Amino acid sequence: MLKGFCLALISVIGVLAGPSRAAEVPADTMVLLTENLPPFNMAVDGKNFAQEANIEGMAAEVVRETFKRAGHKYSMTLRFPWERIYNLAREQPGYGVFSTARLPEREKLFKWVGPVGRYEWTLLARADSPITLTSLEQAKSYRIGAYKGDAIGERLLAQGLTPILALRDQDNVKKLLSGQIDLWATSDPAGPYLARLEGVRGFKTVLRFNTAELYLALNKATPDVVVNRLQQALDQLRAEGFVDKAAARYR
Repeated sequence: MLKGFCLALISVIGVLAGPSRAAEVPADTMVLLTENLPPFNMAVDGKNFAQEANIEGMAAEVVRETFKRAGHKYSMTLRFPWERIYNLAREQPGYGVFSTARLPEREKLFKWVGPVGRYEWTLLARADSPITLTSLEQAKSYRIGAYKGDAIGERLLAQGLTPILALRDQDNVKKLLSGQIDLWATSDPAGPYLARLEGVRGFKTVLRFNTAELYLALNKATPDVVVNRLQQALDQLRAEGFVDKAAARYR
């Protein structure tokens, strides 16, 4: 009886400790995780959880069509926060995450398919702000808001800046308006898009400091044959104009 109880307890612990999607998805189906990063990927209702057809955005359309073209099964889930889903994809075989900036420090952590989008890293200020910048070095004396776990915030930290990190990037819209931060480190088009969703227009760009391409990052255990098949499918879609048309629908 004690043995049976212990086995049951171990089973329960395993369910609680493991990723919840793992038990719901067939073994031959890749689990794709994403976040609210408009206009690249976002929940139709704007909430922090969505699945399958309730996820939209230019990158979501590209990733979805890439898997269909490659003939590979997938499930797509939007979750929060970004750090959690990023780490799940890094640690769990059969998982992938998008849209992810492909940076040198991340190169060996994943296998990559893309690009599925492109954006510019920017510092935004209020329209009435007197701040003018020509380099990131000049921004060190200002309070900068950034998104926790995002590549932009990570790059600021690596370059000796001390951004104030928010769990949701859209929270920085209100922080900038209220004067809690002087600058918002975000991207174009995501930053202006998020501001419009909050009913705000007129933020000005005071610095553009990088251009990054966004990718689907797959767990390192993903077979190369699968990665290559997905990349070939994406390349075909790009050549046919699908990628450009998907981007145009969200501009």
